[in-house]
Amino acid sequence: MSPHIASLRAQPSAVAPVQVIAVASGKGGVGKTQAAINLAWALAARGRRVLLLDASFALPNVDAALALNPPRTLADVLAGRCRLADALVGGPGGIQLIAGSPGEPREPDALQLGGLIRAFSELPRAPDVLLVDCAPGIGRGVTTLLHAASEALLVVNDEPAARADVLALITRLNREHGMNRFRLLASMTFAAQEGPALHQQLLRLTEPLGGVSLDYVGAIPFDDSLRRAVQRQRPLLEVFPRSRAAQAYTALAEKIDGWPLPANPRGHLEFFVERLVAAQGQGRQPRP
Repeated sequence: MSPHIASLRAQPSAVAPVQVIAVASGKGGVGKTQAAINLAWALAARGRRVLLLDASFALPNVDAALALNPPRTLADVLAGRCRLADALVGGPGGIQLIAGSPGEPREPDALQLGGLIRAFSELPRAPDVLLVDCAPGIGRGVTTLLHAASEALLVVNDEPAARADVLALITRLNREHGMNRFRLLASMTFAAQEGPALHQQLLRLTEPLGGVSLDYVGAIPFDDSLRRAVQRQRPLLEVFPRSRAAQAYTALAEKIDGWPLPANPRGHLEFFVERLVAAQGQGRQPRP
């Protein structure tokens, strides 16, 4: 254990718990990043302080999706070139963003992630919600983030490849990290029953794992307004707030607002990053 982790544990904290939600999909192109962006907007509209972290270390795209050009990125924080607070960028709707690290050849190692512990602890004010937009795929960086978060939100649509990839992601998280609780969001649905049917199908497919809880949180309907919002590089809820998809995101944000907060110390941002370090260094760890 690093001296800084030990010192953090030794200090009593009155900081309120933070809801850390890692958003992942397995397959790319299913609407994961748009889900993270619009949920961030919707939660901020409900009065929450929201921090959106683009954790796609090689090919980040949240800043591009919002037409932002941040002078500092996660790479600068990891390298010690700036404080985390200096890398925060104000986004639409009052959200704050930490941009990813374009062109980084590899994911950060345990030592670099350890630097984030101090960085998060030095934030002047912790967010209420930290939304982590994971990279596509089922690599170790993705599974590490999902394991460290208090909530794992998996985005999937009805494409066979998307179903197969999210099943592979659940299987790996269950076998390597002992995870058995997930939230499922159906994306780009064409009919009211498509989301529940997809949920039931994945429930059957995960039965062999034993004891996996897959909570269905809703569906985002296919909506051409989302395509137009993407072209404008603005959140859907900002430019087309009355669209069907925007209303679905608003309803989901209300549901998320009711999720129980993690119990201390799990709710501390430092604990989230500490779990990243531990997972990088030790591999399999059971989820509490």
